[in-house]
This record gives sequence, structure tokens and C-alpha cells, in this order.
Amino acid sequence: MTITSLGDVRPVGDQLRAWRQRRRLSQLELASGAEVSTRHLSFVETGRSAPSREMVLRLAEHLEVPLRDRNLLLVSAGYAPVYAETPMEEPRMDSVRAALRQVLRGHEPYPAVVVDRFWNLIDANGAAGFFMEGAPPELLEPPLNVLKLSMHPDGMARNIVNLGEWRAHMIDRVRRHVALTADAALVQLYRELRDYPGPAATAAPTGQEVVIPLRIRHGDRTLSFFSTIATFGTPVDITVAELAIESFYPADPATADFLRERAAAG
Repeated sequence: MTITSLGDVRPVGDQLRAWRQRRRLSQLELASGAEVSTRHLSFVETGRSAPSREMVLRLAEHLEVPLRDRNLLLVSAGYAPVYAETPMEEPRMDSVRAALRQVLRGHEPYPAVVVDRFWNLIDANGAAGFFMEGAPPELLEPPLNVLKLSMHPDGMARNIVNLGEWRAHMIDRVRRHVALTADAALVQLYRELRDYPGPAATAAPTGQEVVIPLRIRHGDRTLSFFSTIATFGTPVDITVAELAIESFYPADPATADFLRERAAAG
């Protein structure tokens, strides 16, 4: 079992208070939801009372603290971490890798990718290669970051028809993850994406669409996609908890026809 970061060495009470404030909960709201007394929660936050291991985990669960940060809370409270972080290549991850490959293959001929918490590419199906066509080698070097690939002016951005709208969607998506996790590396990614040259990030729904599409210029045609995101439902391993599958679907019949013809042509 490993802890990848020990950057937050504040007392556990300070950390819990920070997570509570980040979730915009009062002490009364958190205490009621976690079924503890407001007085005891106040004592924990101020360091007047040492929380039990079970109390730390209960509060972290109610605050939706990411698993890696729950380990940090436990260590700060004087307990051993309980959540493992298993490398994807380990044998115990065989069933996870198999499940991911099954989902990716099953989504053909439409693109699908598996990413980690920084949107670094973990796996992809063959159809996802379409998004990487024409990208400079430096954007494709491991770890390939799918957000940098899509928004860098030398990457997909040069062919995205609705780049301002798409930038607004993706930048807000990263911003929300920053708010949820308080991850310093995500903050850095957010700032890098925000500062890429390009049209202003604007999102003004037209009223004609039910989702924000990704429109990509390909030759003399425009292809249109929307996506869904799936995660594992009951993860207790940090690696698994931080995986996400993004599956792209054609937003119009012409795009669906193109993807089927491309797959048939090999």
C-alpha cells in the first residue's frame, strides 16, 4: 500500500474543516448527516478531541473526500491508511483491465477512452485514433493528456469548429474537479488549459440542442459527437476510483455513417 502524497500535513481537524467548507456545509449540517453531535464535531475540528478511525472515515464518506485524501486524513489522525493504490499492470487488476477492454471494444466503431484523474490516457479503442490524427508527436508522447490534445492550438483545437463553446465546457469541467478535490496538479492543468491561445471560452446554448456537441472539421465535412462518462460504482482502490471511461457517440447520422465506413475500411 502506498501514499502518493503527504503534502497536507495539517492536523486532521483543520483538514476536515477545510473539506467541510469546500462542500459548503455548516457544522450542524455535517453533524446531522454523519450522525454525530455538533459539539463533538466542533471539538474534532479545533483539535480538542481526537477522532477515532471510524469517525474519520464516517466524516470523509459524508464529505465525499477522494480516497487518496481519506488516507491522508487517517495518517494525520495517527492511523494507518486503508485504501491501496494498485498499479494497473499488477495481476490483481486483471479483472479491471478486462472490464475496461470489454467496454472499449463493445463501443466500436465509436471512439472511447479510459483516463486517470488528470485526464492522462490509460487505454483507448481503435476508433479513438481518429482524434489523434495529425497531432504533433510531442502531444502524443506518454503520458498523453486528452485535454491538452483536444485544446492545444496544434492539437485537435485547430479542427474543432465550435472551439469557444467546447473550451468553455472543458475548462468548467476541470474547474469543478478542482473544487471537488483541491488537487494542486489539477489547478496547474486548469491554468494551462485556460491560458492556451484560442477563441474566448463561451457557452451560450442555442435552444436547439440537448447536449453540447464536439464538432470536428474532417476534410470537407463536419463530424459531430457527444459523450458520456462512466466510473466504477464501488471502488475501494485509489487507482480504480480515479479511472473514468469517456465514450463518444455520433450526434447525427452523417457522423455515424462516417465512423462505420472508417471501421469497415480498416
